[in-house]
Amino acid sequence: MARSAPKRWVESEGRMKTVRWFFYLFAAVVILRLFMLQVVNAGFYESLASGQHDFYQELIAERGTIYVKDWKDDSEYAAATNEARAFLYAEPRRIEDPEEAAQVIAQILGYSFEVEVVDVEEAEEVSELEEEPQSEYDELLARLSKEDDPYEPIERGVPESTLERILEYEFSGIHYVLEETRSYPEANLGGHLFGFVAKSDDGAYGQYGLEGYFEDFLAGTNGFLDVVTDIGGRWIGVGKRDFDPAQDGGDLLLTIDRTVQYQACKILAEGVETYDADSGSVIILQPSTGRVIAACNAPDFDPNTYSEVEDISVYNNDLIFTAYESGSVVKPLTMAAALDTGAVTPTTTYEDTGEEKIDEFTIRNSDLKAYGVQTMTQVLEESLNTGMIFVMREMGGLVMTEYFENFGFGTLTGIELDTEVAGTLASLYNDAEIYYATASYGQGITMTPMQLAAAYGVLANGGWLMKPYVVEEVRYTDGTVEETQPTVIRQVIDKSTATTISAMLVSVIENGHADRAAVDGYYIAGKTGTAQVADEYGGYHDDITNATFAGFGPVEDPEFVMVVKLERPRAVQWAADTAAPIFGDIADFLLDYFEVAPTRE
Repeated sequence: MARSAPKRWVESEGRMKTVRWFFYLFAAVVILRLFMLQVVNAGFYESLASGQHDFYQELIAERGTIYVKDWKDDSEYAAATNEARAFLYAEPRRIEDPEEAAQVIAQILGYSFEVEVVDVEEAEEVSELEEEPQSEYDELLARLSKEDDPYEPIERGVPESTLERILEYEFSGIHYVLEETRSYPEANLGGHLFGFVAKSDDGAYGQYGLEGYFEDFLAGTNGFLDVVTDIGGRWIGVGKRDFDPAQDGGDLLLTIDRTVQYQACKILAEGVETYDADSGSVIILQPSTGRVIAACNAPDFDPNTYSEVEDISVYNNDLIFTAYESGSVVKPLTMAAALDTGAVTPTTTYEDTGEEKIDEFTIRNSDLKAYGVQTMTQVLEESLNTGMIFVMREMGGLVMTEYFENFGFGTLTGIELDTEVAGTLASLYNDAEIYYATASYGQGITMTPMQLAAAYGVLANGGWLMKPYVVEEVRYTDGTVEETQPTVIRQVIDKSTATTISAMLVSVIENGHADRAAVDGYYIAGKTGTAQVADEYGGYHDDITNATFAGFGPVEDPEFVMVVKLERPRAVQWAADTAAPIFGDIADFLLDYFEVAPTRE
């Protein structure tokens, strides 16, 4: 008879099974929990740990400085640099006396305290809408008076000297943050030359002018620091440590003469106002090297406050961005080409009947007169369109086109400024006489003032075309200095041809229409150009012109070549009475500044 298991043993086996199942269940819960932590929610906890222990900071590179100098003593001046300026803001809920704070801050910042109503109709419209215009002070007071407001911006770009005056009052609730700002301390040196540094959510970047052209070089390269830290923010020695130092931007030294630039820009701006022109430009080169001595436009803009302009087209540098039909200033270049080929001489004559017929077109002289038998020198003195057609025919349109190309028209000069255009000789590639004829006196082809100045530099420099440049030195952060060397592009005309055409251009000023470009005591060469502006229908406006004067001096050993352009002068139409006197005033200053001894009584 079988014996059954003791009751005590059966109870013990049951308890063991219960314990085992408990541990099985516990292990399953632990494994499931670990799976959730390490697999399903791994990304969350990794990010949480990174936030507590990882430290990352972008290291901002310092932007390079742009310098100009005075040629006389080689003194250098920072024309574009970095300056710490304050962003002033308020915490209105902590301001004890908003009215006192507003009055003091408004006075120091130069805010207006009264509303100026200039236009009566505008004032009536405001009244009809029942809106009360506020002064700058009123607007500031309204912002500072918001009792529960934790934040109100006041002003950006506040100079440190101004900030110190505000902080002396120790107003509670007035705070500031120092920000690095691009600063242009040399006033009136021309915004188009430098461009500006714009700010966006992605950072700061240079636009237009030198700031745009040399953006990568001036900006440098930002770095970063990426390390693992403990809970106290201390670096863990065995942890990750990635460090890439910022590479600061390099510096530029310009060819610009600070004194000449200031004076040339001042005379140009006065001329634009005097002759009621839409705009004006002046470019001055050293003909033997291509160095830019001065370059500016009017109206100008201040790079410090670039965002305050009413029309962003003011950023465009007309010296390199706006190609135009320059008119009769092209005639000496056409004549130089014909002289160089031997097609004509200064004493070659033709009979001027006052007009030339080509197909269905009739081309006349600008004054509608006929001058009879004329020499080539007289053609330039009287600026005869028919004479230039004669010259073009003597050498041939294809030959003239080749010389224009060699003078640099239709191609970029390569000047180190942003937004340069090439102009066009496209009409000449149609191989039609009417296009050759109009191009011979400067219509139907386009160029920039910079290209025109470089071409006149050929006449002043013994026939050699030089590449214009505005950067004298490129200075790297490791101390390396790269000096720009003058670059010869090609010989366009023979030296004897350059001498001959220069003498003919002296006669233009002495005996022609350009006597107001003369400078007492010197032989100056030059030519006027009054060009009609093309309309949208393929013709020309009767009452809209551009006035240009191009020249150089002294003829014996030219110190400068200069182009002055006025767009749509209304007070006087002809370049002889607008662009020429501006040229003469600047030339007079230049010769005195460079201490060039007079060469005639």
